[in-house]
Amino acid sequence: MKRLIIRPGALGDCTLALPAMEHLAAGCETEIWAPSTVTALIRFGSAVRSLASTGIDMVGLDGIAAPENFVRRMRSFDSVVSWYGANRPDFQEAIAAMGIACEFLQALPSPEGNEHAVDFFARQVGAPSGLNPRISIAPERRRGSLVIHPFSGSLRKNWPLAHYREVAARLGWPVEWTAGPEEDLEGAHRFENVGDLAVWLAGARTYVGNDSGVTHLAAALGIPVIAIFVASSPEVWAPRGPNVSVLVRPPVDEVLPLILEMA
Repeated sequence: MKRLIIRPGALGDCTLALPAMEHLAAGCETEIWAPSTVTALIRFGSAVRSLASTGIDMVGLDGIAAPENFVRRMRSFDSVVSWYGANRPDFQEAIAAMGIACEFLQALPSPEGNEHAVDFFARQVGAPSGLNPRISIAPERRRGSLVIHPFSGSLRKNWPLAHYREVAARLGWPVEWTAGPEEDLEGAHRFENVGDLAVWLAGARTYVGNDSGVTHLAAALGIPVIAIFVASSPEVWAPRGPNVSVLVRPPVDEVLPLILEMA
């Protein structure tokens, strides 16, 4: 059977959906369409393509015909499972008009729920609960250090930058900082793509950061992770990995001994 999996979303959302996607891909010839920012992290399936390259964003738009290559490609699959378009009736109608049977899944857990996002996505596809996202990448060879990413997709989720600076100053270890292209942090390591970031992160001794996509990535790579939550729910959004600790609005004196303990 040939199956297509379509998964939109930011880095963290896609990382948390990896166990569900891997379950869907088992035993099938599977193609995966995902944002270009995460395609390098998907290490299963027969092929991985960026959403932007497929023409999917043109489907369902008024007065615009779906690209022929898109229609032909979609019809080549026996099964299509999509987190894309679940809240877009226009897109769903366009897919149905092509004669394509597609199972649409809710792209994010309900804000009122308390089920962990990994388990939510897993339950949607019949996968077991309690799974950890896993990304296997050979680390960059360098001296192990504490890596800090003090940002996230929302300012309200950020532990104060001054607290991170105090942790770095008091720890007595080599500390490396990372930031995205739009995040203001002098001396931070920045990467053009998430694949290069993952290789660099995988060589870290320990990682500390907010509830962010980079924190979920670090946990999936298997390095020791301390995730600091300020506004969002750890019950739903805590990173999962073999060596993850979650702290909620902690003082600096609570973070320092945990770093030493986990290293």
